[in-house]
Amino acid sequence: MADRLAAIAAEAAARLGGRATRRDTIHLTLAFLGDVPESRLAELGEVAAAVRGAAFDLRLDRLGFWQHNHLLWGGGTKPAGLEALHGALRKALTDAGFKVDGEGRNFAPHLTLVRKVPPSSGLEGGYETPITAMPWSCDRFFLVRSRLSSSGSEYLILREFSLAEI
Repeated sequence: MADRLAAIAAEAAARLGGRATRRDTIHLTLAFLGDVPESRLAELGEVAAAVRGAAFDLRLDRLGFWQHNHLLWGGGTKPAGLEALHGALRKALTDAGFKVDGEGRNFAPHLTLVRKVPPSSGLEGGYETPITAMPWSCDRFFLVRSRLSSSGSEYLILREFSLAEI
């Protein structure tokens, strides 16, 4: 799936402009925390490890464009298991004193495919188009550290957490 999404991103960036997401950085963010002190990383891992959720299937079946941040995204249905996992993780993190970005906004699960799509692309806010559906079986989630480099974001998996079988 990552290969297919990277190909879609590269083709879209070539056609529209902007910067395609690299294959190795395609992901779906459950909770963005921003800068977390090194001294709290172990606690963060324990908080996430305590979150329970059921495995679920995500169906990626459309591309969309958000004009406010100039990005082309891939998305699809929001299965109950994903919604429950997001809610449980957000609650656990905030209860532990971590600041989770997006407070008060609806959770919009998406995979960023192209960043910095220029206004000349012809895309408008609210743009969505169907693509051939791609099923994604989700049976785990990760604690990931992001670092910016000259080639963009680099991600390091710090911990992995299993979801219960469906």
